Amino acid sequence: MIHIQDLKFGYNKHEVFDNLSINFNDGKIYGLLGLNGAGKSTLLYLMSGLLFADGGKVEFNGMDMQKRLPKALEDLFLVPEEFEMPDLTLQKYVKLYSPFYPKFSSETLSKCLEGFGMDQNISLKNLSMGQKKKAFMCFALAANTSLLIMDEPTNGLDIPSKSQFRKVVSSCMNDDRTIIISTHQVADVQNLIDHITIINNKQVVFDKPVSDIESKIIFTAKPGENVLYSQSSPLGEVYVCAKSSDGTETPLNIELLFNAVLADTDKVNKIF
Repeated sequence: MIHIQDLKFGYNKHEVFDNLSINFNDGKIYGLLGLNGAGKSTLLYLMSGLLFADGGKVEFNGMDMQKRLPKALEDLFLVPEEFEMPDLTLQKYVKLYSPFYPKFSSETLSKCLEGFGMDQNISLKNLSMGQKKKAFMCFALAANTSLLIMDEPTNGLDIPSKSQFRKVVSSCMNDDRTIIISTHQVADVQNLIDHITIINNKQVVFDKPVSDIESKIIFTAKPGENVLYSQSSPLGEVYVCAKSSDGTETPLNIELLFNAVLADTDKVNKIF
């Protein structure tokens, strides 16, 4: 789906990526994580053809994104963190913009709107920021593009809407689609993503399926034989440990995993 090789990019004298390489494959929902300023949004814009690399290549289904070919642009959709909506009804917006996406589905749009408790008879200009974000995400999902990229999609959503978001996105997922979600709100995507990618220091430092993580790591209040990381919490010390032979399983804790990777990347990656 997405092939990035030896990517170099910087703003003026600030280097963001230095020979970064990674692939994003079909049929997965990726969680893209990183510290503020690590370049998450920049990477999304490079994948979308909105920024051009200084070196290396970014390909979407074999197409060079720097060429911004119509065949590529009609099959990907980017939901940025911040955006403005025109003074139109949603119905008018769909009529104007859906022709740019050949696989657009009115049925999917209706299903997504219903999932968020909204209807098509709304004026986009009069919506709150959270409601605008939900309406825009409904359109993005209904576009049925092979690649859907979302930058901080749950910012501005209330707690019930975040739960709706997870259900709506999962209901629109299939084996031919790739969804990449960049977020700081890891709890919002805890049970949605099935692959975790972490960028730090201009590189991809961790890139594993959730299934592999759960088979190798446990998150516990009791230190195991091979502690990878520990930190204090209001309830006491918590640990990230390599899974022992007794078969203990624990729910994935993305925040703890992220902190462990940044604390000692080599130590965590070594167990895979």
